[in-house]
Amino acid sequence: MSLPRYLLAALGAAALAGCAGLQPTPALQSAYVILGDDGAATARAIVTTSSCPGIEIDGKPATMSVRSPLSAIPLRSQTGEAKSRPTPVSSPVQSCETPLPAGARRVSVAGQNLPLPVKEPARIVVIGDTGCRLKGKEFQDCNDAEAFPFARVAASAAAWKPDLVIHVGDFHYREDPCPADRPGCAGSPFGYGWDAWNADFFAPARTLLAAAPWVVARGNHETCVRGGQGWWRFLDPRPLRPESSCDDPAKDVIGDYTDPYVVPLGGDAQLLVFDSANTSYKGFKAGDVRLEKYADTYRKLETLAARARHTIAVDHHPLYGFGAEQDKKTKEIRIFGGDAGLIQTFGAIQPRLLPANVDVLLSGHVHLWEQVSFSSDHPTQFVSGFAGTAEDIVPLPASVAPGTTPAPGAIVEAMSSWIDGFGFMTMERRAADRWDVVIHDRDGHERNTCTVEGRHSRCALAQVPRAVSQ
Repeated sequence: MSLPRYLLAALGAAALAGCAGLQPTPALQSAYVILGDDGAATARAIVTTSSCPGIEIDGKPATMSVRSPLSAIPLRSQTGEAKSRPTPVSSPVQSCETPLPAGARRVSVAGQNLPLPVKEPARIVVIGDTGCRLKGKEFQDCNDAEAFPFARVAASAAAWKPDLVIHVGDFHYREDPCPADRPGCAGSPFGYGWDAWNADFFAPARTLLAAAPWVVARGNHETCVRGGQGWWRFLDPRPLRPESSCDDPAKDVIGDYTDPYVVPLGGDAQLLVFDSANTSYKGFKAGDVRLEKYADTYRKLETLAARARHTIAVDHHPLYGFGAEQDKKTKEIRIFGGDAGLIQTFGAIQPRLLPANVDVLLSGHVHLWEQVSFSSDHPTQFVSGFAGTAEDIVPLPASVAPGTTPAPGAIVEAMSSWIDGFGFMTMERRAADRWDVVIHDRDGHERNTCTVEGRHSRCALAQVPRAVSQ
């Protein structure tokens, strides 16, 4: 299959850029820009030395401060089945950062130019669930670029020249050692240290990290008992405090929850990012601390949503989306709805689940691409969890029977999906509440198109065909 012209051009440019120093060096492993509260930009760098790299802002030298000092990510105390797992050895790294002044026009770290935020981003890439699954009985062939195509997806997304990248969570998947009888993942790093994080995310995402600033949502793979230590060291936009670092299991009640924040998009529009990492698809029992934690999250969402007329919410777990599973014996397919824990906690305060001016929810978690729009007063849901992790293969229907709903009171008017296909989603703004959405395969080819107007959306295809080779 031929590559789009824009991808061929971008790959050529990337090769030239590599000669100019954009490739990681032995000391500088990665450099990138993260957006946080009110769109504040932070330059980050990950190095293998005890000194932070040099940074220049508009031609003037500045200082990067240490976010987390040079060390291997410490092993947490292990309980249950984790006690019997091999203890992985991982490389020490240091995380450095510098807040960037609004209006900065040129920033470089160790000679590498960083992408800077624009006032009104009009071209947005949405990706999620990007890592290579190594856990339990499920092992992906991480060494096979066809089976784990995230680097290819990232290069294609970078070639689209976005103003902003949104990752809807689940960056880290290499938790267990590759079995001896699986050559497809032989030699892969595993565990929660830098080597696994680098193989899963930073190395394959290199081209896309260099293309635009990132907004990152936290997934269930980034809770404290999983990849939370790396999440806090490398990705979370807030200051890193010892009590929130996930190093101490006794303080997980702090490290597992973060406050929502907004990223302005200009034109009376904004992103509203919230942390759903530690929710449960089973819902919560009385007395569970998460009942109050997520109730508190909702109350803060209500306040933040009022800052703009049009809001696109971003989290990991879909509230208004569908998933499908098949009974192994009967082969019967069962459709299930949104996350029970968030529906339980948010719904106890607001039956709509999100504030009134939230038009769209961007999520991941389900390993497919999906769109759902409603005739009731509920936001459009997009699920973009198809960028690298082994895909869900049980198909969603082209439409659901009347009365079938992902959330209480939500009446489906249109839906679309693509299963068993890797790629990325793009959003191009036409107005504050109007967007053109395109679903691309791993090489950047268009596989479906949608339009968003306010809280409603429509797509050209109800189901993207599975048969077309990627």
